[in-house]
Amino acid sequence: MEGTVYCHKKRNLSGRLAEHWVVIVRWNRKIVTYLLFYSRDLTAFVTLYSHSPDSLRKVIAQVPEIRISHAPLQPEPGEKPPALVASVEASEVRGYLLSRGNSAIADEGFRWLMVFCALSIFGIVVLIASELVIRSKMAWGKFGFDFFYKAFIDTYTNQPQYWDPVNGHFSALPFLYGTLVSSFLALLLAVPLAIGVAVFLTEMCPRALRGPLAFITELLAAIPSVIYGLWAVFVLVPLLREYINPWLIKGLGWTGFFADDNPTGLGFISAGVILAIMILPIISSLTREVMLAVPNSQREAVLALGATRWEMIRVGVLRNARIGIVGAIILGLGRALGETMAVTMVIGNSPEIHRSLLANGSTMSSVIANEFAEASGDLHLSALMELGLALFIVTIIVNAFAQLLVWAVTRGAPSQAH
Repeated sequence: MEGTVYCHKKRNLSGRLAEHWVVIVRWNRKIVTYLLFYSRDLTAFVTLYSHSPDSLRKVIAQVPEIRISHAPLQPEPGEKPPALVASVEASEVRGYLLSRGNSAIADEGFRWLMVFCALSIFGIVVLIASELVIRSKMAWGKFGFDFFYKAFIDTYTNQPQYWDPVNGHFSALPFLYGTLVSSFLALLLAVPLAIGVAVFLTEMCPRALRGPLAFITELLAAIPSVIYGLWAVFVLVPLLREYINPWLIKGLGWTGFFADDNPTGLGFISAGVILAIMILPIISSLTREVMLAVPNSQREAVLALGATRWEMIRVGVLRNARIGIVGAIILGLGRALGETMAVTMVIGNSPEIHRSLLANGSTMSSVIANEFAEASGDLHLSALMELGLALFIVTIIVNAFAQLLVWAVTRGAPSQAH
């Protein structure tokens, strides 16, 4: 029969090494007894009895239990126990904690302060929503839900009148149309480029260039929208008017989506391009974060099967990250829906519905920015507030849904550059 010996040193209250040892003998999976020694050369003794079961049983039979205490050893000359230093430091910290008195009041105050900070976010949202609802009561009472999908038909011209502040006819239909068209064009242009940038930064970019390129991409999100608008007015619009639009009219004019009826260069195309540039860093950054959350084992497994790099990215990375990528796209959509200044400067601001993407249009945010300060009456102001309420609700729903999809992939994992 074999016995197993476990031992450990014991320290006294001052942290100094005591002379005695505790030896626990385990035999046949049961603790038989324990022995306390105060021999400083215990290692050889334990090794001896560990390899000599007969002698160990003899000791157990003769001495079933011995308890001996001894005064702590004095340190050797020139030796300074490290535990003593830790004890002194602990005493200083404890002295500081005891000197400051009872902290229950401070802890309770800090707790309620943090609760107030968290609840203030919900309070701000509730205040904004309640103010929009109160201010738009007049428009709700007169138009109801018809405000969003019906238009007044002029009896003389038989043409729809969507927005006529003079006669009190208001309809959000052209602004909903302009918001959706410009946002769709922005996604159509930005999504392929953003995913390509994210794939390059995470899978193919040299390590030395990943940091600078990621920084430059995210820097686009920090540029004010009015700067984008000025750049679009002086650079983008002339470029579209002189080169891009004529080519689109000549090659695709037969579709009706690129009719030659707006020589200014403003319109849905201009708004879509500037929005695409503005949402590019958002989609790219979130897509890169989602792709970094994909385990490397997925990449290694696909490569081990003989796949190429492109097949590895398509099967091992993009397929596993597709839910999060969709969330990033929807989050970019929410950013495009609410953009105001840059779109207002290039979309043309015409409350009409046109099939041509080269025609002038307007969005919910642009009409609010243009007409809020010059509203001609209470009904006009209430209709603008109703547009703001609709935009507020749509933006919250879209952003919440996008964040949910991103979280479904990342599970809160922090982003990292590698």
